Amino acid sequence: MSSSGLKFTFLMPLMVACLMAASASIFHNNFDITWGDGRGKIVNNREVLTLSLDKASGSGFQSKNEYLFGKIDMQLKLVPGNSAGTVTAYYLSSKGSTWDEIDFEFLGNLSGDPYILHTNVFSQGKGNREQQFYLWFDPTADFHTYSILWNPQRIIFSVDGTPIREFKNMESLGVPFPKNQPMRIYSSLWNADDWATRGGLVKTDWTQAPFTASYRNFNADACVWSNGASSCKSNTSPSSASTNRAWFSQEMDSAKQQRLQWVQKNYMIYNYCNDAKRFPQGLPPECNMS
Repeated sequence: MSSSGLKFTFLMPLMVACLMAASASIFHNNFDITWGDGRGKIVNNREVLTLSLDKASGSGFQSKNEYLFGKIDMQLKLVPGNSAGTVTAYYLSSKGSTWDEIDFEFLGNLSGDPYILHTNVFSQGKGNREQQFYLWFDPTADFHTYSILWNPQRIIFSVDGTPIREFKNMESLGVPFPKNQPMRIYSSLWNADDWATRGGLVKTDWTQAPFTASYRNFNADACVWSNGASSCKSNTSPSSASTNRAWFSQEMDSAKQQRLQWVQKNYMIYNYCNDAKRFPQGLPPECNMS
């Protein structure tokens, strides 16, 4: 064997090991477990993060980085069995009294009843933009990918690549849009049996504890905010973003729009824009533009 062949034979296992190490340490590199007294854990060769809830406490984590626009993907496997009263929250949020926030919340239910996927968008401290969905699969049986695409024009919530909600920038109508405050990624598993399942009628069954949700395959193709500056150089101009950042000006094509309509027709169970009783002074202005 030639000397170059020997070098390749020696280096190949080393290269594979390095790649595996980079993949395995992704949660250590990107997240801090911030509360829960050991109920949050990084397991399976550091490739999976788990959060647990028992009667004493839930648990949570947050990203080390702050982001100002990006495409965020995470695979979750939700609490199985009787998850009534539990909430698994996975969201982007800034800090302060006029915070911005982009929410996925998974509301647990009795065994055999579907989870409710609750979404919301806060801007300058104001939310009240809830849309809720059932899912077209069992989110406890396996991991599924939940994504947030956030650029200066729109926010798109997706599940396994299928868009379920779009919130467009309608500042021209006086609707605040999250675009100036960098946000961290947060997730938590906690007890909310005063409201989460059937308005609080169904309580958490602590004999089923601990409840556990699992996370893997995090990916952030995003503008990292650090020391008052964005890694994308400009927050408003797509041309300043890397050519790899197609999400910066991305919108839904006709196929994605059809998928969105399919989800909203068949799986949406609440839409604030249809709740006239809640807004006696008139629906929010963005509701008239759908």
